[in-house]
Amino acid sequence: MLEQDMKTQLQTYLGMLRQPIRLIASLDDSANANDMRELLQEIAELSDKVHFDDSGNDARKPSFVIAKEGESHGVRFAAIPLGHEFTSLVLALLWTGGHPPKVEDSVIEQIKSLQGDFNFEVYMSLSCHNCPDVVQAVTLMTVLNPNVKATIIDGGLYQDEVNSRNIMAVPATFMNGEMFASGRMLVEEFLTKLDTGANAKEAEKLNAKAPYDVLIVGGGPAGAAAAIYAARKGIRTGVVAERFGGQVNDTLAIENFISVKETEGPKLVSALEEHVKSYDVDIMNLQRAASLKKADLVEVTLENGAVLKSKSVILATGARWRNLNVPGENEYKNKGVAYCPHCDGPLFKGKHVAVIGGGNSGVEAAIDLAGVVGQVTLLQYDAELKADAVLQKKLRSLENVTILVNAQTTEITGNGTRVNGLIYTERVSGESKHVALEGVFIQIGLVPNSDWLKGTLDLSQYGEIEINHHNATSLPGVFAAGDVTTIPYKQIIIAMGEGANAALGAFDYLIRN
Repeated sequence: MLEQDMKTQLQTYLGMLRQPIRLIASLDDSANANDMRELLQEIAELSDKVHFDDSGNDARKPSFVIAKEGESHGVRFAAIPLGHEFTSLVLALLWTGGHPPKVEDSVIEQIKSLQGDFNFEVYMSLSCHNCPDVVQAVTLMTVLNPNVKATIIDGGLYQDEVNSRNIMAVPATFMNGEMFASGRMLVEEFLTKLDTGANAKEAEKLNAKAPYDVLIVGGGPAGAAAAIYAARKGIRTGVVAERFGGQVNDTLAIENFISVKETEGPKLVSALEEHVKSYDVDIMNLQRAASLKKADLVEVTLENGAVLKSKSVILATGARWRNLNVPGENEYKNKGVAYCPHCDGPLFKGKHVAVIGGGNSGVEAAIDLAGVVGQVTLLQYDAELKADAVLQKKLRSLENVTILVNAQTTEITGNGTRVNGLIYTERVSGESKHVALEGVFIQIGLVPNSDWLKGTLDLSQYGEIEINHHNATSLPGVFAAGDVTTIPYKQIIIAMGEGANAALGAFDYLIRN
């Protein structure tokens, strides 16, 4: 089951266990159960502190619990957690075995103080790069608080369960039988929802912070580069971000980052965060900016009511997926309408799906989905695809892909519960046609995250922040960088350069004022 290098690596980790643990399996005679047994036995053979026990009798078979020796409480995997979830498995083993988690003491205390009964069920897919954050969050809470229970369910393994609950996007988190959240969440976000006083406490803490020389709003490639360049100048630097890494967290394959032949978004985000943290930068993650104004200092008000002040500000809030804005899109979001093919593709195994968009993102999505689903129909508004030639060549070589150009999607249809097709207009003939399918993946570009700045500084007709060659905005002391600005090309490497330029522009502003 495990390759030798993975076994060697895992054996090293298991050497960190401080107390014995037990892998309690509930198995049947299925092939998946045999695979799970093989995996658990291999893990147990790597450490004398890990014991395999197949006496479990949970209703979900196959599944297993990781529990402390002599206990039955622990996180349950109704999954064979390899792929993106292998790290989640390793952390569950370590944390259950007493190895301390690398989170702040305040987070640990907040988890331990949660009152009530919390029974989480997290539906994920092994190819989903957003799912591990949710899995690891509920795992940590389960290990630290006996009031918390968690079951991690592979949607591909338990497809009947996924269908009965109408789950068409992962990660999907249920608590005590009711839908709790859809999408990526960190443990701090769980605690904010579970601990009603957390927002007020956090706002009070942020309000007490002294003014910065440079405050960067946004933690993507542009924000990270700006933070590094500013901190290297020896000035007081802060970063406030809704989600450190931004859109890069949702990008899987990156093959055009110069000097790095190939990497993945989450891996790049981890490297960015590590680099920023190597400097004296105050990172305030999971905070959304609500408004900005210029007084003696520039003031940024957050959604929780806290106000951060700085002598200069760099706006690097990036962009988000563009909506199609047709009937049915909002109604069937997460019910067949999706935006992340890597996350949600496995839920459509063997089914017919559509991809809307003929640029690089759309064509890459169609290629990835073709390896999982039964049939892919790609619809492009223009007369030809806009993706790179190498991607188009790969797409056209796939037998289960149909390409429709000059096709304007006008409606996404459904049965009230889930998507059952879409309607498009042939732009040449004007004829309207319906395609029966079960999923629609929308990949039509990005919208700048600048709504909160309207009326504060100059924006283009597309909502982008207008900047000059120093990355200065129309508001003195406020700079901007990356995909939220008027730069014509939205690329990771360009955003990094723009972030550096904005930091240098802000520093020049500070020394002149």
